[in-house]
Amino acid sequence: MDFKKIEEFIQLAKKNDVTKLTYENDGLRLSVSFERKIISESVTNVAPRDQNPVPTHGKAAEPKLLRPDLIEIKSPFVGTFYRTPSPGSDPYVKVGDTIRPGQVLCIVEAMKIMNEIESEVSGTIEEICTDNETYVEFGQVLYRVKIK
Repeated sequence: MDFKKIEEFIQLAKKNDVTKLTYENDGLRLSVSFERKIISESVTNVAPRDQNPVPTHGKAAEPKLLRPDLIEIKSPFVGTFYRTPSPGSDPYVKVGDTIRPGQVLCIVEAMKIMNEIESEVSGTIEEICTDNETYVEFGQVLYRVKIK
């Protein structure tokens, strides 16, 4: 892989707001990761749980504040949701587990690339909203987390 291809790979990851990306081909392995800044916002109206807002601008879905202590963690892109690192393994997280920023919550496979989805908050898993090995849409709720 030449330098220009590596640059294209990095720009593609940045453009699609991917936080971690690994590419493997013929013994070559290339990984990039980016830190995402958390932007806090105040929420005055709480949407009903069954209401799914439409994502805009092609950006990765940010955690949504439902009430002062509960947020939704959404899929940053389209793909297949995996709760475990490999078949037969224990899930990354279960309902009731305490999580911290940077902790891997799941994998979303997109275009044959396994993307680890990391928590951006500290809290407790209140609900797992997606079944293992199912197709997820951009912005689909994966977890509801009670924040501390």
